[in-house]
Amino acid sequence: MLIYNGKISLYSFLAPAMISVLLLVPRLSSSASCIVDNVCWILPSYYIVINTFLLLCFRGYAFQVALRAAFLGMVFAVGLFVADLAPASYHVFGWYMCFMSFFHYSEFLTIALTNPRTLSLDSFILNHSVEYGVAAIASWTEFFIERWFFPGLKQVTAVSLVGVVLCVGGELLRKLAMLTARTNFNHIVQNVREDGHRLVTHGVYAWCRHPSYVGWFYWSIGTQLVLVNPVCVVAYTIASWRFFHDRVYIEESTLLHFFGDDYYQYQKQVGTGLPFIQGYKLEL
Repeated sequence: MLIYNGKISLYSFLAPAMISVLLLVPRLSSSASCIVDNVCWILPSYYIVINTFLLLCFRGYAFQVALRAAFLGMVFAVGLFVADLAPASYHVFGWYMCFMSFFHYSEFLTIALTNPRTLSLDSFILNHSVEYGVAAIASWTEFFIERWFFPGLKQVTAVSLVGVVLCVGGELLRKLAMLTARTNFNHIVQNVREDGHRLVTHGVYAWCRHPSYVGWFYWSIGTQLVLVNPVCVVAYTIASWRFFHDRVYIEESTLLHFFGDDYYQYQKQVGTGLPFIQGYKLEL
């Protein structure tokens, strides 16, 4: 059952996306092309109306949830417009916008479904870290610089499609991990074992010890392949690998403390799933 704030987020995310039906209008009627010509003011006007409505309906925490969800929904809707109506060399940036916005919104929604006790505004992970923000800005900068000088580079469809596969596959694996772990999943590494915390080894956790990290790792690389950003593909791969290398090491030392021999045996049977990352090894 989806809790109240989860429902608010869902309605708020979907509301901006409804404007995407305008994409269908030019296909159905040539006389409706004026909508496409005026999309630059229709989209922001629609967004202002939605936010005004949210302000009138909600207060406090509920409004903050609705505000963030509506923003991500609007990014998704704009991404669809860019992917369909912008010049061809911008299309992949529209795909990227859709993947980014859906990833961040689905993080909040999945926590609302599986572990509502830990739900917070941070569950959108929009403020993940300074490094995460810098990496995103760097990818946008590379895209627009390369698009300006080498517009044909951003139309290498085969590379972008590989990125789409990685994004979809990574997103699916991460959400399956969250749905499998349920209340045992948390965005923050826990230092104290709480009541009810269990070692999860079934489902996707039977394939690899850290499916949520594996999914995020390949999703992040996929976003840069979608954009055909050669520099950021390399940079994201290195940065993501280093981040998860350190994260897994810290988390596994904690899990060994929590679950002892059960986790030690699990380590022996199942790999981390991340390339060249072994995790924390207990010296006996």
